[in-house]
Amino acid sequence: MSTVLIVVIVIVVVVLAAAAVATARRAKERRRIERERLAEEAESHRDEAQTRAAKATSLSEEEQAKRAEAAKAAEVAETAERVAEEHRDRADQLAEESEGAAARSERERERARRHGQKADEIEEEL
Repeated sequence: MSTVLIVVIVIVVVVLAAAAVATARRAKERRRIERERLAEEAESHRDEAQTRAAKATSLSEEEQAKRAEAAKAAEVAETAERVAEEHRDRADQLAEESEGAAARSERERERARRHGQKADEIEEEL
C-alpha cells in the first residue's frame, strides 16, 4: 500500500503542478492582454491629447487673427469718426455761411424791390 500511496501522491502532485502551471499561464495571458489593452488606451489618450493640442493651437492662431482684425477695425472706426467730426464741423460752417448768404440774398431782394418801386414811381411821374 505504500507504493500505491506514493503513486497516488505523485499523481496528485503532478496533477496539482499541471493545474498550477495552467493557472499561472492563464494569469500570465490575462496580464499580457490587460497590458495590451492599457497600452492601447494610453495610445488613444495620447492621440486625443495631440488632436486637442493641435485644435488649441489652431484656435489660438484664429484668436490672434481676430484680435488683429478687431484692432484694425477699431483704428478704421476711429479714423472714420474723426473724418465724420470734421465733416460735421464743415457742414456746420457751411450752414452758417448759407444762413448768412440767405440773409444777404433777402436784403438784396428787399433792396431790389425798393429800387423797383422807385423806378415805378419815377416812371409814373414821367
